[in-house]
Amino acid sequence: MTSPTSTTSGAAPEPFGSTSGGTGVERWWLRTPSGARAAVLSLGGTLQSLSVPGTAGGTGVELVVGLPDVAAYEAGGDFFGATVGRFANRIAGGRFSVDGVEHRVPTGGAQHALHGGESGFDRRVWEAEEVPGAAAVRLRLTSPDGDMGFPGQLRAEVVYTLTDVEGGAQLRIDYLATADAPTPVSLTNHAYFNVDGVGSGTVEQQRLRIAAARYLPVDAGLIPTGELAPVAGTPFDFTAPRRIGERLREGHPQVLAGQGYDHCWVLDATFGAEPAEPVLVAEVTGAGGRVLQVLTDRPGLQFYSGNFLTGTTTDADGHPVRQTDALCLETQALPDAVNQPAFGDVVLRPGQRWRSTTVYRVLEAGALSPVGR
Repeated sequence: MTSPTSTTSGAAPEPFGSTSGGTGVERWWLRTPSGARAAVLSLGGTLQSLSVPGTAGGTGVELVVGLPDVAAYEAGGDFFGATVGRFANRIAGGRFSVDGVEHRVPTGGAQHALHGGESGFDRRVWEAEEVPGAAAVRLRLTSPDGDMGFPGQLRAEVVYTLTDVEGGAQLRIDYLATADAPTPVSLTNHAYFNVDGVGSGTVEQQRLRIAAARYLPVDAGLIPTGELAPVAGTPFDFTAPRRIGERLREGHPQVLAGQGYDHCWVLDATFGAEPAEPVLVAEVTGAGGRVLQVLTDRPGLQFYSGNFLTGTTTDADGHPVRQTDALCLETQALPDAVNQPAFGDVVLRPGQRWRSTTVYRVLEAGALSPVGR
């Protein structure tokens, strides 16, 4: 993906076309002194690009699957890089109750509601502005009472900040929401990553570690059964680094249910806790040693191995995006928590401020210390 040639650190917008309804879309480029770059679209609060110079410098290595234009984002249903909400992941039957009152989220003809309904936050154009003094952009969205069936007016804010760190760069995503009536909230980012570079092929040979001794088994509709099951002895055990494809094609019933990995891991450090700062919960290591670290304060991590990517979508550089060409590591509340109280309270009430932070940190080969491994 080609970006402006300026070497100035900071944030700058450019036009990125218009929606089918005629609303203009901006693309914001974030740059650091090292040459790391990110592109954020006002459409969907979308992370379109994250590139790093790489060990040999040069034009940069693209790590996030981005689409070429607004029409591609409007046509797609795979949430490439989008901010999803009001409630990430699945809600059983598109139904939930708050304080004894039932609410329904449109399912778009599917069995369950996904990522906030058929016209969720990924379909909206957010207001965007520069954050002074940083390579950062702030996006704001007001979701009215009854939007996709959710109660109360919700004001949401997402800030993307790109910085250099020792050995690499990191993208920090800070979320904030307030509401004037009780409503469930769980925002996340749905970026598809390939730590070896987008277009380099499958992620199956990359090694994944997730700091979680439990995961959520699902039914045929990918709704959690309610069990917090141990990963030990299953293909879901990534407590030590393991090749993603090592057990991807085994006949385990849960792998078959998701046609691969499409499950939520219950994070050891954050489930039932409220850490003041995000903690390291996952790492992906590529063939050349580059590492993507995920830090969060959320209780769950949805690992999706790109099972339903069919090659019919092409990325911004013309590569067809196929099954296991990229993966998602979505930090979030546990899926269907609106209907399963044991998964934690996910209702935001008037006077409260819902906050969350996720960090995607990219470290080049040799830069990673063994701490936390």
